[in-house]
Parts: sequence; structure tokens; C-alpha cells
Amino acid sequence: MTRELHLTGDEAADRLLSDDDFALLLGMLLDQQVPMETAFAGPAKLRDRLGALDASAVASMDPEAFREVFAEKPAVHRFPGSMAARVQTLARTVVEQWGGDAGAIWREGEPDGAEVLRRLQALPGFGEQKAKIFLALLGKQCGFDGAGWADAAGHYGEPGSKRSVADIVDPASLAEVRAAKQAAKAAAKAAKG
Repeated sequence: MTRELHLTGDEAADRLLSDDDFALLLGMLLDQQVPMETAFAGPAKLRDRLGALDASAVASMDPEAFREVFAEKPAVHRFPGSMAARVQTLARTVVEQWGGDAGAIWREGEPDGAEVLRRLQALPGFGEQKAKIFLALLGKQCGFDGAGWADAAGHYGEPGSKRSVADIVDPASLAEVRAAKQAAKAAAKAAKG
């Protein structure tokens, strides 16, 4: 699967996401309570600080030492303690269940979209929505063509939608996705109101 992602506005961070399945999976995990660009730039910060980004190395690192790397300024995430623990838990799962190969989650056994969604939802930190968004990202930008992926991704899989990181290909589409998210939040707030 070849891909050329443009999610962060930083060429080196985008290249890492394009080349490294574990980095892409971590970016998706980090995509909560911070801007999307910040979340997806996180794996590059970790790689730069650790010298490499490897699921086995992250999984086996001393938790306190890893938290310190995570919290180093600028922090990888606004909640460095809890997110460092989540990243290590995800890394351990990738090592224990997928032999350290994050890409096996969507490649091993030539799975269809529903199976990849199930595998993603089984990962720590990946609820239904996050799993659907990541599946849409795989299908729309990463060459995943498992049968039924768009249906399994729900409305995130719709062609031309501007709902999530799966739809960001340049600065203009980032602005469209951000505007759509803000409108959805405003509508939800008004509905409660």
C-alpha cells in the first residue's frame, strides 16, 4: 500500500505517516482533544526524540521514561501522562497480537472492510467512531480496497464527504473538514439547548 498523506502541514511528519503504518495508527490514537495536525504530528515528535519509532521499543520502554519523552516541550499531546500510557498499551497490543506489524491489522489474510473495522475496534483506544474514521482513511488515501470498506466506515466512507481526517488532502480540505466539525458541534449543542 503506497500513500502520500498531507495531514500535518509538516513535510517530515507527513512522510513518516505515509511510510510507517505504526506511526499512522498512533496518529489516529492521538487524535482526540487536540487539533488534527497536532495529533498526527505526534509520531514524528516521538521518532525524533527516541531515534526511531518501533512498536516493540515503545512497548518495552520504562513507562516513566516514556512519559518524560512524551511530556518534553513541546509535548506530544496536551495530556502527556494519560496519552503516553495509551500509546504504550497500543504498542503492546500491536506487538502481542500483530507481531509488531501495525499494517497487519488491515492486510493479514486479505480482510474485508467489516473485518478491518472489527480488528480496529478491538484495539485499545479505538471506539466505533475512531475505527470508522481510520478505516475511511485507509480506504480513501492508503490504498485499502477490502470489499465493503466504504459501507463499514459509515458516513466517513462516503465519497466527497468532508467529515474527518480521511478527507484531508491539502490545506483547503483541512479547512473544509474543520468547518464541518465545528458546524456539527454547534448543531449538537443547539439540539441540547
